[in-house]
Amino acid sequence: MQYFNFIIGIIVTGLLGSPALLSAQVVKEPVTTINPQATADSLTDIQILGSRQLTILKVDDTTTLQILAGNVRLKQGKSYFNCDSCVLNNGNKVFEAWGNVHITDVDTVNITASHLRYLINKKLAYLDGGVKLTDGKGTLTTPDLEYDMSTEIGIYRNGGKVVNKSTVLTSREGYYYANLRDIYFKQNVEMKDPAYFIKTDSLLYNTQSQTTRFIAETFIKDSSGRTIETRDGFYNMATGKAEFGKRPIIKDGKTTITGDVVIIDDSTHTSQARGNVVIIDSAQGTTILAGEVFRDNKNERLLATRKPLMIIKQENDSIYVTADTLFTARLSDLYASKDSLVKDSIKGVRVIDLADTKVKGPADSLTAFRPTPPARDSLATDSAHLVAVVPAGKDPLSSDSFKTVKAVPPLQKDAVAKDSVAGLNAVITDKKDPAKKDSTDRYFEAYRHVRIFSDSMQAASDSMFYSFKDSVFRLFQDPVLWSKESQITGDTVYLFTKNKKADRVKVYENSFLVNRTDPEVYNQVKSIRMEGWFKEGNIDSVRAEGYAECIYYIQDEDSAYTGINESKCDIIDIYFAEKELEKVAFRSSVTGTIWPVKEKNPSEMRLQNFRWLDNRRPKTKYELFE
Repeated sequence: MQYFNFIIGIIVTGLLGSPALLSAQVVKEPVTTINPQATADSLTDIQILGSRQLTILKVDDTTTLQILAGNVRLKQGKSYFNCDSCVLNNGNKVFEAWGNVHITDVDTVNITASHLRYLINKKLAYLDGGVKLTDGKGTLTTPDLEYDMSTEIGIYRNGGKVVNKSTVLTSREGYYYANLRDIYFKQNVEMKDPAYFIKTDSLLYNTQSQTTRFIAETFIKDSSGRTIETRDGFYNMATGKAEFGKRPIIKDGKTTITGDVVIIDDSTHTSQARGNVVIIDSAQGTTILAGEVFRDNKNERLLATRKPLMIIKQENDSIYVTADTLFTARLSDLYASKDSLVKDSIKGVRVIDLADTKVKGPADSLTAFRPTPPARDSLATDSAHLVAVVPAGKDPLSSDSFKTVKAVPPLQKDAVAKDSVAGLNAVITDKKDPAKKDSTDRYFEAYRHVRIFSDSMQAASDSMFYSFKDSVFRLFQDPVLWSKESQITGDTVYLFTKNKKADRVKVYENSFLVNRTDPEVYNQVKSIRMEGWFKEGNIDSVRAEGYAECIYYIQDEDSAYTGINESKCDIIDIYFAEKELEKVAFRSSVTGTIWPVKEKNPSEMRLQNFRWLDNRRPKTKYELFE
């Protein structure tokens, strides 16, 4: 008993802070059973549910201490307190507890600590010594914690850690809202998860939904290496859905995405960006601007709408492409289901491109099949791109293994060409290391109102296909191509580029070349098909084949018009010098008339189906959407 009184004295001294109180008399001996109703009357809303020992000390007329030791159990409203020992002060409505302190609040929050100081009327708990708070979903640990039992809000200011399944959050300060299951983290906030690492100054986290909300400058890095910089948004760890506002910056490999709002769904590997979207692909050297972009991250597919613009970067003359819709994906996926050996109704036959430089063999066996520009002042060899039909198992280079068939458009790598004789579909693919990413394994498609602009060349069509493998723009449905004062039209136009500059053009069906020299004065060439070559980005020469017709104005050395040549021929070669028409060469079966200039009005000199489509031409990159 003397030892117990000594301990009581120490507790009272610590609670009341006055050595004089050690003279207070014990007015009631400790008991092992408590009457909850009786004690509740003396301490208003605090009930003593049980304790091994109880001592009551009357300090003065207004202060009475109740000292409990051994398996102490208290209750206030719907909150329960357990501890090894405690002292209740009836005067200032405070109780203090030591050893295995445990608070249960409305069956939702459990708090444990070594020490508790509790303000009874205000329902404020001050805990320290290995504080741990859990709501059944996440667990908070901190050196000390202030918890308001009325509002169910907990505050720590000396560092804390929250663990929820595999997610760990740490910060200097934190505010826990038990009824909402929200935690507001401040200062040096870090979030570590097997899938994500987050660093910021402030964020909100809900332990029940596992949703993180970003309210300050935040850096995020996921397990794939993708990084996100944002100031606003949320991420749900359970569903993998996220939304970021205030123009976040997302870097995914060689691709950087910026927009007013970016929505990500990692469960489906898709994302959506809205509002002034900018996507930069450093591997392709392209930039996409759009009002809205949908992206399939897993399959690297992208759809851009709302005035999309693609920029193919070049040192001096970048190419700008716009349309109602832009789409890009992997070229290998486009033909994944197709075999490089064509399977057709003609069994055991395959199609090869004889101009393919990767086909190995004697140099002279291939030279004759490669297209070349028409030779100036001489009859050039036929520049048609030839295709050979080769029986399976035969050497494609042996002289007796193939026969030459009708010329068709060139077969590009990873693209489909149709043989006009056999009706075969062929795909030629490069076999490369699958582990190494091929930056040329991409293609672009553009739909409706396609317009292309560069300083040296412009174009327009209804739709377009561009392959990074062969760098060819394929223009469909009323395509038009302009180079300085020259215009080319046809049913289909293939624009071949080299080092991202115009290198060659092929026109199929209803080919028409117009070269304007003065208002209402147009040099014209039309044929079934046409092929042209560029030099330094400017048109250098053109060959027209098949029922070729022309009207061109003859000029003297002073550029004065001396006559008008109106002729027909099987093959016509047109040459340009300093971006203007220099001469025209007729290769066979020429018929025609040279008219004196005075006898013909320029407005009358028009070939059938003549069109000058300058109103469709974008004069600057700023006119692409006009």
